[in-house]
Amino acid sequence: MSVISDGHRRDLDAIVRVSRKLGADTSFVLHGGGNTSIKTVGRDVTGADVDLVLVKGSGWDLGTIEAAGFAPLRRSRLAELLQLDELDDMTMVNELRQASLDASAPTASIEALLHAYLPGKAVLHSHADAIVALTNRDVDDSEIAEVLGDGVLVLPYVMPGFPLARRIASTDVSTVDAVVLRNHGLFTFADDPDAALGRHRELVARAASATGVTQWGDPGGTSDRKGDVEELAELRRAVSAAAGRPMLMRQSTSSRGAEVAARPGLDRATRRGTATPEHVLYTKRSPMLGRDVEEFATRYHEYVERHRDRIDVMTELDPAPRVVLDPDLGLLVTGETVRDLRVVHDVALHTFDVIDAADRMGGYQSLSEELTFDIEYWSLEQAKLAGKKRSPLTGEVALVTGAASGIGRAVADHLLRSGAAVVGVDLSSGVADAFDGEAWRGVVGDVSDPSVIDAAIDTAARDFGGLDMVVPAAGIFPASAPVANLRDDEWDRAMRVNVTAVARLARAAHPLLARSPRGGRLVLVSTKNVAAPGPGVAAYSASKAAAAQLARVLALEWAQDGIRVNQVEPDAVFDTSIWTPELLAQRAAEYGMSVAEYRTRNLLGAEVTSSLVAEAVGVFCVMLPVTTGAHLSVDGGNDRVI
Repeated sequence: MSVISDGHRRDLDAIVRVSRKLGADTSFVLHGGGNTSIKTVGRDVTGADVDLVLVKGSGWDLGTIEAAGFAPLRRSRLAELLQLDELDDMTMVNELRQASLDASAPTASIEALLHAYLPGKAVLHSHADAIVALTNRDVDDSEIAEVLGDGVLVLPYVMPGFPLARRIASTDVSTVDAVVLRNHGLFTFADDPDAALGRHRELVARAASATGVTQWGDPGGTSDRKGDVEELAELRRAVSAAAGRPMLMRQSTSSRGAEVAARPGLDRATRRGTATPEHVLYTKRSPMLGRDVEEFATRYHEYVERHRDRIDVMTELDPAPRVVLDPDLGLLVTGETVRDLRVVHDVALHTFDVIDAADRMGGYQSLSEELTFDIEYWSLEQAKLAGKKRSPLTGEVALVTGAASGIGRAVADHLLRSGAAVVGVDLSSGVADAFDGEAWRGVVGDVSDPSVIDAAIDTAARDFGGLDMVVPAAGIFPASAPVANLRDDEWDRAMRVNVTAVARLARAAHPLLARSPRGGRLVLVSTKNVAAPGPGVAAYSASKAAAAQLARVLALEWAQDGIRVNQVEPDAVFDTSIWTPELLAQRAAEYGMSVAEYRTRNLLGAEVTSSLVAEAVGVFCVMLPVTTGAHLSVDGGNDRVI
């Protein structure tokens, strides 16, 4: 492990600062793209000085990178590797790890050898849209060099990693301070990191001036999202079937996306490839036009077969589209996770701008199918695929009512942590930001209001593609009163919230649940009172019993659609907003118990918490694929129920 000297620390701080500036502009660096480095002198454990190059680690984003995101590599070892005639990717990655002075450092960027070779203390690399638009055309290198001016070396596209490093190592770069790799991006280098950044910005500005574009990836205004939710759920189901696993889908609100989707002649225009080769990993080589997923998948299989002999051993990727352009539905994006949706959406918008800019300058031309295929089925990407792990509910969508507190909130939290995207509904305004992260949507409103349910269903379908799980957890517990003193308004309100709202939700959710990629699920949060009611709670017990009976009917009716309907029946869950300390103390006194005794008054003597109820809900959502109409008690054991 290295000992960081003052000089090493200053250099590290400088490259972190400059990297963040470079990565802050999405027209330069988009979702993990680009890499940076700085040369410095470190000190190993023996106290000996070691010439190092600190290279951005794989998986780190330049816009937010920290000091820990740079791998300290021995320059002498990298120079030795560059003398080899051949070096396969997996061996190179292994060698880069061994060249690191810190075993805990991240794996260095695949461009590490190139960073070590290029002159100048600091090296910055981006896939700037303006540079890509300028170079993705059938023009001579000299025309590109003329736009960018002196001091720039323009090279044809070369596969990243060892081939590119060897190509530039065999070229005289002593008289330049920038290298442009066509269809790929820009490298600038200087002894001063800020000078390298300034040069980078200068060259990108020249390219942008030539293209006539000053803003890249702009979504434009907000466009109304058209089509009905059933159409979206059906398309998502087809995409998931092609992928072989549940996928999320988002209908864009971008007016720019809608404009592109409505253009005539898209078939030819969209089959010319991605703006940079790496984008194929996010979007595939071309978008799907319309909604014929089977036809798109067939084309993808044919593309793979045409180039299969270029790879010795490979696992074919799924043929599902990632970008969809439909004249009625507009721009849609698909992916396993909500982050995937955001990344694909951003890449698509930037790609539209690059293609349009290049077309205005004479005609967009991406890499050939063969070279694009080489990136898509790169051995390093295949290795990532083999090691990829998915959460149990990855790609699935849930709707939870009563999600701002108590059991509903615990259920929402459990499903989010299990990988699902979740729409939560609650009367409390706190539901809007009940959870951080882009996989959460909070809808404020009364669950007994049909318009609130419609809004939640619409959100699930348009933001995430459909619906796989519904958990009615919202409920009210009217004040205790004997039937002789029962007020009509309390009775009506209990029925409206505890029963009618569940029926309305089930009715609205059914078309989407019936189109769930791996079978819809409804899990009703019921109560022990269904089986063992108590005096003074007629409105609550009767309404919850009616909801339980409704769930049984749903299990009978929905089985033909592959939808499973089950119930969890908790009791004495005291970590909810219903149970104030005063109410808890009052109830305990009525039973002649201490509060601690009252909280554990069950056969197991255990406290039942909201999180335990949520785990039971999760069992029905994740497991038990052939179980429907079941009841699961979560009460520590109740002799009256048993």
